Amino acid sequence: MDKKKLLILGGGILGVILLFTLGFLFFQQGGNGDPARRGNTLRLAREYIDQGEYQRAMDLLDRLLIDNPDDEEARALRDDAIEGKRLAELHRADGSALTAQDIARLLEEFRANRGTLSLADVERILAAQGGASRGSAASSAGSSGGNQEGRQAEDAASAAEARALAEAEAARKKAEAEELSRASAAVQERMREVNEIISRGRAAIGRNDFRGAGELFRDALSKMPKGETRFEAQKLADISDAWYEGFSRNGNTAPGNEAAQNAVQSAQESIRKDPSLALAQYTLGRVNRDRGNWPNAVAAFKEASRLDPNNYLYSYELGRGQFRTSQFAEARSSFEATVKLNPQFEPGWYNLGGTYGALRRTGDALNAYQKAVAIKPDYAVAWREIGRIYLAREDYTRAMENYTKALQYNPRDISSLRDMGYAQSQLGRNQAAEASFIQALALDPNDAQTNDNMALVKIALQNYKEAVAYAEKAAAGGNNERYTYTLGLAREKAGDIEGAVTAYKASADKNPRYVRPRINLGLLYLNKGSPTEALSYLMEAYRVEPGSFEVNNNLGNVYARIENWREAIERYEAALAVQPGNITARMNLARAYVGAQNLPRARDAYLEVVRLAPNNDDALFELGKTCAGMGDAESARRYLAALLEKSPSYSGKAEAQKILASL
Repeated sequence: MDKKKLLILGGGILGVILLFTLGFLFFQQGGNGDPARRGNTLRLAREYIDQGEYQRAMDLLDRLLIDNPDDEEARALRDDAIEGKRLAELHRADGSALTAQDIARLLEEFRANRGTLSLADVERILAAQGGASRGSAASSAGSSGGNQEGRQAEDAASAAEARALAEAEAARKKAEAEELSRASAAVQERMREVNEIISRGRAAIGRNDFRGAGELFRDALSKMPKGETRFEAQKLADISDAWYEGFSRNGNTAPGNEAAQNAVQSAQESIRKDPSLALAQYTLGRVNRDRGNWPNAVAAFKEASRLDPNNYLYSYELGRGQFRTSQFAEARSSFEATVKLNPQFEPGWYNLGGTYGALRRTGDALNAYQKAVAIKPDYAVAWREIGRIYLAREDYTRAMENYTKALQYNPRDISSLRDMGYAQSQLGRNQAAEASFIQALALDPNDAQTNDNMALVKIALQNYKEAVAYAEKAAAGGNNERYTYTLGLAREKAGDIEGAVTAYKASADKNPRYVRPRINLGLLYLNKGSPTEALSYLMEAYRVEPGSFEVNNNLGNVYARIENWREAIERYEAALAVQPGNITARMNLARAYVGAQNLPRARDAYLEVVRLAPNNDDALFELGKTCAGMGDAESARRYLAALLEKSPSYSGKAEAQKILASL
């Protein structure tokens, strides 16, 4: 009753099955019309920002702003989320990794100035405040980004995607060269001039000289050779691609939004001139993807993939968009096409694994992740997902092996450290779990999930004072009924019963369907001699989980306390229907039969306990007493004599001897 599995990334073992799907995120609808809902949304968005989950915060806040564009509080929070995400991406592009604390410091600077920080500003602030934790940019695919897992998954794909983009660029150059060779000498000269001007415009975008780039692009378009519509469409697609690079570097800032608008306009003009070109559709898809407009992104990527079915990057991005919009079967087909086109593209296998996971095809998911790490042995996030599959299967030893691999290549992965600690705790290696959580908390001391896990390990190690400290930090850092329940559990173990009651009640108030605090409140009130209050909480739990063993067994205890034997027997029998071999519940049932004066049924229940647990001295003693009460002296003598012979120092020896003497 007071043992609780540690949470893994917000939801325990069942959550692992969903959470190994790349960290793709989904949200409930929320409007501004309900003040309570608005307040809850703003509070949740703040928590996401504090935890580095910027995209999740933006998704929530965008919904509020759609309902009420004048909501200044929501707008300010959204700006914080946008800037936090931009800072993370900006530093990642420079080959660096920011910790949550680094981002928090930079956000404070941003909030104070309400301005835009450049990369130079980032370096200046970090230098003044101790510097960021440097790390290599790693690589992945289809996550939504924002939270730590999303950033790691995105980082893990960057190098592979860069190779794919380079390959696509080379193919375009080859096609252009072939087209150029078919033109007349005069047209060739004009085409070369246009290409050179566009190249200079792209370089200007690289310097964030958007005004100069715009002038160069307009100059290039004015010099297009007459009658070369396809060439013009190709160049418009190239210009659109160049503007997208400016957008991707600047994000949702004024310059970034300008670049995005120019990218869309150039792509649309390219499509009008030649609808058969895939690159313009691909750029439209990327702009919409980065702006969070997933339906439009999917439509554009689908068209790009249709126009160029041999480009594995197009099917890959299509799959990511389909996954993000919960089109899992379609995403599976797209990622399968990707790895068929390029079996060495490890992000394709990684994302295919996540999609199989969403479809509950864990065997196929495992195979896909294993192919990803076979191609890229240092693919840390893929090793982590393999570990999670074994964790979901409760194969904790193999899970630990794969988390060890993940941490070998990314020692700062909080998720792997936290999962590793969970696996260790399930194997009873609580000191090793404690060490894993210490490492995770060194990276992010305020992570509510890890503090909650550490509290549970401290409880297992019977270090209740420290358990309370960690649980208090978890409960303060996350508005989560499970964390508050852990706080109640830690306080109860530490002997602070009133504090435990307060925490359990707070946990119950947070979630009307969470039975754990209600069970423990029932037990505490029962132990305090308040069966009415105990019954109230346990009945709340019963209405949620009428088939729960713990709920029914404890309801039986309450009914037994008030001597409502009929209800007690019914609840104990319901508990045993769930766990037929549970000795405690079967002993409770036997005692309830005694209370109801149904001694034959009590005898049978005690006989079943003795059969299931031959060394249970209490059952043998109670069986002898029951037989004596029924007038079956021979059976009573046999059972009590057997007890005294087997356990001569039994605590109830004197009473057993007294009964024997009376027979």
